Amino acid sequence: MSIHKQTVPVRAFSRLAPFAGLILSMICILLFMVRYYVLESFLLRRCYGARYLRLNDVNRRGFVNHHIAGAMKALIFIVAVYPFLAVTFARATLHSAYTPHSIVTMGDVLLVCSQMLMAIYAFELIYRPRISPVAAAHHIGAIMVGQSSIAMSINYAHEQNADIEFILCCVWGAFDIVFELLPHVAIILYRLRPGQHIFLRNLFLTSAVTTFVGTVFETITVFVLFGSLWDKWRISFKVVTPILHVVFAATQLHGSRIFWKLYRRQQRILSGHESDEEQADDKTGKPDGLEDIDAEGDGDGDDRPEKEKASGTAATSAAVAMPSSESTERIEAAAAAAAVDKPVVRASVLPLSLPLPDFGRPAS
Repeated sequence: MSIHKQTVPVRAFSRLAPFAGLILSMICILLFMVRYYVLESFLLRRCYGARYLRLNDVNRRGFVNHHIAGAMKALIFIVAVYPFLAVTFARATLHSAYTPHSIVTMGDVLLVCSQMLMAIYAFELIYRPRISPVAAAHHIGAIMVGQSSIAMSINYAHEQNADIEFILCCVWGAFDIVFELLPHVAIILYRLRPGQHIFLRNLFLTSAVTTFVGTVFETITVFVLFGSLWDKWRISFKVVTPILHVVFAATQLHGSRIFWKLYRRQQRILSGHESDEEQADDKTGKPDGLEDIDAEGDGDGDDRPEKEKASGTAATSAAVAMPSSESTERIEAAAAAAAVDKPVVRASVLPLSLPLPDFGRPAS
C-alpha cells in the first residue's frame, strides 16, 4: 500500500473545500425531499403495501432510513471507488484530474462523496427516534473528524496534516460503505420476508461475518497507514486517531453481535425451540436499525420500553393474584347490596306478572 508520503501536496485538496458546508446542506435538503415527497408519500406504500403500513412509527422510520442509507452508500461506491483507489493505492494525487482534460479533480469527487456520507449520519441522528449510544458516538465522531479535515485544508499553510487526515477519513468511509451495505439490505428483507427462516438465517450469518471481517481488515489497514505516516502526524492526531478508530470499531462489532443474535434466533425457530407466533407476537417496539435492532423481537406493536412493559405486566398480575383490602371491601359491599335488593325486586315485579280478575264480566 502506498500513500505518497512525499507527493501528497500540503495544500487545500479541493477547490470545493470552502463550500463543504453548503454542499452538506444541499444534500440534507435533498434527502428530506426524497424521504418526505417520494418514499413516505407513495413509493414505499406502492411497493410494499400492508407490509410497510403495519409497522409502528419507530420501525417505519428505521425502514425508511435503511432505504436511504443503502441507496446513498451504493451511489457513493459507484462514484468514489475509482478516485479512492487511485489516490490511496496508486500514483494519483488529490489534485489529479478525475478524467483526462477535466477540471474536476480526485479531491473534488472525494469531498462531495464524503459530504454524502456525513449527510447519511446526520439524517439518521435527526430522523430516527431511537439510536444506541454507540451508534450516536460513531456518527458524531465521523462527522466531526471529516468536517475538521476539510476545514483544516483551507488553512493549509498551518495545517500540514489536513490531506493525509482526509485520506484516512476516506479509508474509514470506504470500509463503512463496502462492509455495511449488506446489513441495510438485510434489515429491509427481514421486514419483508419474516417467515423465510432459512433465507434469513443465511442472510444474518453472512451479515455478521462480513461486518466482523470488515472491522478486522479496517483496523489493519488504518493502523498500517497510520504507522507509515507516523512522522507526519502532530501529537494531537497521534492521540485522537486511535481513540476514534476504537469508537468506529466498537460500533461495527456491536452490529456484528446483533446480526449473530438474529442468526441464532432463526436457528431456534428452525429447530422448533421458538415458534413463528412468538416472532409475530413480539411487541417490544425497539429500534430495528443496523446498530440497535433487538434480536429478540420484531417491534410491530407496543412502543413502550421493555422495563415499563415488564413493570406494568407485573403490577397487573399482582393485582389479579392478590387484590388489595380496598378492592375486597368494594366487592363485599356490592355482593351485600345485591343480596338485599334481590327480594325487593322480585316482590315488586311478581304481582305485576299475575293475571287480574275481571269483575265486570258475568260468569258464564
